[in-house]
Amino acid sequence: MKPDELIHRRRVLQWGGAAAAASSLVPGVTTGRSACAAPSERINVAILGMGGRGGYHRGKLVQMSAVQVRAVCDPNAKKARAARDKVNNAYAEQSGQDSYEDCRAYQDFRKVLDRDDIDAVFIASPENWHALLAASAARAGKDVYCEKALTLTVQEGRRLANTVRSHGTVLQVGTQQRSASQFRRACELVRNGYLGTMKDVRIGVPGGRGLPLVPAKQPPPHLDYDLWLGPAPWTPYDEQKCTRLWYFMTDYCAGWIQSWGVHHLDILQWAMPDFTRGQVSVEGAATFPDEGPGDTSIHWDVAYTSSEGRVAHFGDNATEGYSQGVRFIGEDGWLHVSRGGLRAEPQSLLDVDLGPGEEHLHRSHNHGANFLECIRTRQDPAAPVEAGHRATSLSLIADIATRLGRKLTFDWDSETFVDAPRADNMLSRTYRGSWRL
Repeated sequence: MKPDELIHRRRVLQWGGAAAAASSLVPGVTTGRSACAAPSERINVAILGMGGRGGYHRGKLVQMSAVQVRAVCDPNAKKARAARDKVNNAYAEQSGQDSYEDCRAYQDFRKVLDRDDIDAVFIASPENWHALLAASAARAGKDVYCEKALTLTVQEGRRLANTVRSHGTVLQVGTQQRSASQFRRACELVRNGYLGTMKDVRIGVPGGRGLPLVPAKQPPPHLDYDLWLGPAPWTPYDEQKCTRLWYFMTDYCAGWIQSWGVHHLDILQWAMPDFTRGQVSVEGAATFPDEGPGDTSIHWDVAYTSSEGRVAHFGDNATEGYSQGVRFIGEDGWLHVSRGGLRAEPQSLLDVDLGPGEEHLHRSHNHGANFLECIRTRQDPAAPVEAGHRATSLSLIADIATRLGRKLTFDWDSETFVDAPRADNMLSRTYRGSWRL
């Protein structure tokens, strides 16, 4: 697609009419497929990575009346074909047709990005792929929904953020708590001073795990294992890698300290932006597996000190003093927010109505729908790329500090550590072979 054709298509999506914009936010099962936007106004999407999160997005997207899932992609051809069939079967059922064959299956994401009729991609691959896939999509003129954590390294995150901004890409990070009212409410109360002077923050997420030793074997014929590895180092195939257990192998993810931690660390920075500006110090300890391919932290206890001298503690739920969610503790009360809801002491905090002169945060009620709406309006979504980069960086500098066993100071302007060259070397990784970001 030529640049002027791309701009024209985005204008069609943006100005396709109020009815079309509204229908993009309403599930097709509510409106019926007859209430869909016209084909020229639908947002054509592809899903890259058909594991658990990819399957989640597939199930949601096929119910949205102004969206068309046109492609699914996975290095595992069986997964890709199964996802394609589910998409086509869903559309056939919704339209009352005997069959439907518009959605195509791919193993290689590059063939998807070459398609001129794809407007946006949903990235649900392992973390080692996120930066490369998202940057490639941005350069191909696609908007991006990228699952958390945004990238595997701090340096990748900075380069991706720059790429997204230079190409005018709408990128929504999958830190979906920004579209949950209790998290927004908690952050607004903190930012507007309703807890008084902040004394502490306690951030708890699930801990990691070790993995057993399993024998290497030949990959199955339906799996392009070299493509599954992508920019990660080459290691022999084993059956644990292409399952959710990749979360606990540092070639593909930094573990739950990163991939779960990023959710609540994002809430920390949303409520208290001083933790991601100026300089922040980080120190703590962690335990790691003694053997096996799993090499990410199992338990950890980390303290951050912000540029304003405020302190936040971050640990796994099995470590004493941490429970799931974020607890903001101030001189005038506390708030505890999690996916289960919002609690407060005094409870009267929950009855506060913010005035027009107070700080109100981005309001979104559905993370996916918010992304689709922003494709039309070209506005920043609830979880823009810079927010995802900062939250991911908070998780990664914690991991680095625990691995080195020393206190570190991270400078947000340079995105490097202060007088810590060994730690700086851990802010990036070398891509394998010909892969380049």
